Parts: sequence; C-alpha cells; structure tokens
Amino acid sequence: MPPYRFLEDAPTADVGFVAFGVTLEECFQAAADATLAVMLANPEALQPRLRRALHVEADSVDLALLRFLEEFIYAKDADGNFLRVASISVIERGVGWVVDAAVEGEAIEPSRHQLSADIKAVTLHRLNVQRADNGWEATVVLDI
Repeated sequence: MPPYRFLEDAPTADVGFVAFGVTLEECFQAAADATLAVMLANPEALQPRLRRALHVEADSVDLALLRFLEEFIYAKDADGNFLRVASISVIERGVGWVVDAAVEGEAIEPSRHQLSADIKAVTLHRLNVQRADNGWEATVVLDI
C-alpha cells in the first residue's frame, strides 16, 4: 500500500491526496511519489537516467512542500523530464525551512510512459503539513 491516499472530495478540476511518513522526509517523498502517480500512470517504468539536485526554501513547512512539488511539475513542463526522489533532507533553519533533495528520472518517452493527468500547479487550497499520530501528514491539492 503506497504511503499516500487520494482525496475523494477534491474540487472537480483538481486532484488531492494525503501523504504520510514517519519522518518529515518520508512525508515529502510520499507527496512527490503521489504527484508523479498523478502525471504518470506507470511510475514503475521511470528509469534513473539523469540525476540532479533540488533546493528550495520557504517561510513555512507547508510552502516548502508546495515549492518542492512545483519543481517536479516544472521539470515535466520545461525540461520534458519525469523525476522521483532519490534522497531528501527537510530542515527547519532559523525562521524558515530548507529542502535539499537528489532526484533522478528521465526524459518523457510516450512509448514507455503512460501519461496521465497534466498537472498545472500545486494549489494553496487545503495545503497542510502537520505532525500526526505516527509521524507526519501532508494534504495537497493539484490543479489539473
């Protein structure tokens, strides 16, 4: 069972999910996996042919997740790449949050990648990252 579940009451032109993790890093990774699963019907087909670093900073943990997930959408739209998290660090520093991740993936190949929904943006609607009974939980709504 994946460490996320899709929301049944998301707005019509949106898809929402709740991601879970024992650690904040696991929660962010689960959110990235859910985002990939919305864009790509067969995420298991994604090969680690390229690798790069991602770095985002934000005033709140919620906005740090939003900016982090936006990087995956940008990679799809601007570079034609699907990415997934290889490793990640989420740290509260001073009055803000810093996310550093190594991501890997490859160029979109329609012959191998079963394209699904085209995500336009991560929304602020219902965006929430919070401690939960068994770690962390993030609610995200994506505009498709």
